[in-house]
Amino acid sequence: MTRLIDELRKLPGIGTKSAQRLAFHVLRSSPEDAEKLAGAIRELKASLYLCSICNNITDVDPCSYCTNSVRDRQTICVVEEPTNIATIEKTRSYTGVYHVLHGTLSPIGGVGPEQLRIANLMTRLADADEVILATSPTTEGEATARYLVDEIHRAEPRIRVTRIATGVPAGSDIEYADEVTMSRAMEGRREI
Repeated sequence: MTRLIDELRKLPGIGTKSAQRLAFHVLRSSPEDAEKLAGAIRELKASLYLCSICNNITDVDPCSYCTNSVRDRQTICVVEEPTNIATIEKTRSYTGVYHVLHGTLSPIGGVGPEQLRIANLMTRLADADEVILATSPTTEGEATARYLVDEIHRAEPRIRVTRIATGVPAGSDIEYADEVTMSRAMEGRREI
């Protein structure tokens, strides 16, 4: 039981109490359900891996975004996690390719540039005209974007580096927007 709790605690967002609850749930589960869970984990690890080009999670290498001939390979959208791609794809307005960092810079969390998937982004710059930085507007996301701007301009000064706009979400009331959000909304305004 201790070994299972220790392994579950390694999952993001799972502390000791949550790990204990999950472990006891598994203990109370039927042998079939426990085996299904173990099998699903084994199958996931055996069937999915990271795309050798963009680092997206895939079952074929390179992934479908990197092999799609319709996609604009001169525009690279950099995201923090693979789940961010689905959010951008829902807009149906982006036709470039992606690059997944698998995190953000976080000195407090012990995450430096070496822990992120930046090296293979730098090798892709030779074919790029624009890099869109779509990291979250958090302290870590902003620090990561700033770091990438410097690294990209150092490697390929000709490349246009852009940042996604941030501001007041659609359907919300500006009365509840904080100063930073409102400031970014004003800075990112466009003519209509």
